[in-house]
This record gives sequence, structure tokens and C-alpha cells, in this order.
Amino acid sequence: MGGLQTVSAAMEIAVGKIRMRNPVMTASGTAGYGPELAAYFPLDRLGAFVTKAVTCEPRQGNETPRLAETRAGMINAIGLANVGLDAFLAEKLPWLRKQDVPVIVNVAGSTVDEYVEVAGRLDEADGVAGIELNISCPNVRRGGMEFGRSEPAVREVVAAVRKAVRRSTYLVKLSPNVTDIVAMARAAIEAGAEALTLVNTLSAMAIDATKRRPVLANVCGGLSGPAIKPVALRMVHDVYCGTARDAGVPLVGVGGIQHGTDAVEFILAGATAVQVGTASFVDPSAATAIARDIEAYLSENGIARAADLVGALET
Repeated sequence: MGGLQTVSAAMEIAVGKIRMRNPVMTASGTAGYGPELAAYFPLDRLGAFVTKAVTCEPRQGNETPRLAETRAGMINAIGLANVGLDAFLAEKLPWLRKQDVPVIVNVAGSTVDEYVEVAGRLDEADGVAGIELNISCPNVRRGGMEFGRSEPAVREVVAAVRKAVRRSTYLVKLSPNVTDIVAMARAAIEAGAEALTLVNTLSAMAIDATKRRPVLANVCGGLSGPAIKPVALRMVHDVYCGTARDAGVPLVGVGGIQHGTDAVEFILAGATAVQVGTASFVDPSAATAIARDIEAYLSENGIARAADLVGALET
């Protein structure tokens, strides 16, 4: 597949209130705040740009080493390093507003109150089309368990932030490190999510056998890249069939997407749009190539619109 240089109306899709030129976004944490990627292509070639996570206060992140390459992927323990909300609003968002691309801001926090404050202030800011709630963060008031690992915690944080988000489309990014992803998705939808991003990284570790020590200073991290694609694909399919389709809630698929065929598979499984993450470290323009490949697939198979592929898997 591949070769088309322009994006047609057939590629246009919507995630909530966000109208996108094509179904391809960046994945949070893999393209900084935009200028890092814009050195390689204009951001308006994307369907949407997703920022790295923003927290209330600046964060230095975890100690190094905090990245480890693995077979078919990588493990990261960056620790949500970011400039903080005030600096993002003052220094990063003004540049993004000028790029003619919908901006989705990934939001992280350690308490419900932090999530609410960050999401609420971003929702009031010009130039923010979407809020993507990262619920794979430790809840410091509940012993450090991730918000996304229990239905009550998912409902609590999603419902609280729902009250603060009025203008922007409200996406919730789910953790794959759970027993029942459909139950977590249903909890998020019932608490007010307008769209779901599936999935965040898988818990993983790497060991240096010579030193007999963990490779990462944090010991464990999150696995991304092609290695997790089959898991992410299955979870998108399960959530689409188990709750999202009937609820009318769009899904954004992410996990190991390298080529246009990968993206088409996610769309067939039930995703309305996709995010490209680790592939951008190999080829910074990967997202644009994937968008072209999706368009080529439509043309080669006589499919009128990308939206016609959503959930079209035959089982």
C-alpha cells in the first residue's frame, strides 16, 4: 500500500466534536509538544496532535536510564516528565494554536483534584480541542494503585473531570494492565467519557544478565511498539463489541502501529482513529506515511470513506 500524496474527503472522520482530516494522531509522550515533530513535516498533515502528558506542577521524571530497547519494542519509565500546566499554557499552547491541527492534551495527576484542576484550566484555553485523561497514573491517596485498575477509581476520576470539561472532547486513555478491559471501558463511558483511547503501555521490565541488575533505574516501565500490537488489537475489538458500539462512543486505537495495514486492522476491529507512537522514533514521518497508506487502501478496495471501515471486521 502507499503512494498517495494528498488526503481526500474520504479520509475525514470525527472523534466526538473533533473533526479530523484523517484518522491518524500522534500518541502522547512520543512527539513532545509539537515543534519536535514539525521539524520533519507540517503538523496539519495529521488528523490531530496529542501532546505529552501535562501535570499541575513541573516534573523532572524518573532517574536514568529510563528507556530500554527490547525485541520488537521498547520499555520506558520516563515518569511523566513535563513543563507543568502554567508553562504549557504560556509557552507551548500558543505555538500549537498556529499549526492548523486539532490539539488534544494528555492530562495526568496523582489525585482526583489534580486531574480536575489541570483538565478544567485546559478546557478554558483557546486551542484545545480535546482532553485525553491518562488514568494509568498512581493514585497517591489510595496506596499508589493506578486509577485505571479498578472500576470504582475509574468512575470517580472520570466523573469528577467530566464536570470540569465542557468545551473540549473528553477522551479517556485506558490501561491494558487489568483483568477486564471491557468493564473498565464501560465504567469510563458511564462516568462521562466521550471517547476512549486503547491502550496505554503494558507493564514490563528488562534485566542486564551480566550486571544482574534491572536495565531501568525504575526497575519496571511500560512496553510499547510492535510487540504489543496483538494485545491492543484484541482489546479494541473486545471494547468495541462489548460496550462502545452500542454506546456510540468512538475508540482511538494505539499500540504497535507501524504501517498502514496495522492502522486498517485497528479500524476494522472498531477504532475510529489511531495513534502512532513508537514508530515515530524510528521514522519521525511515520504518521503521515500511515495516513497515505490508509487512503491508498480505500482507493484500492473501492471503499468510499474511512468511516465505512470502522468495526467492519467479519467474524
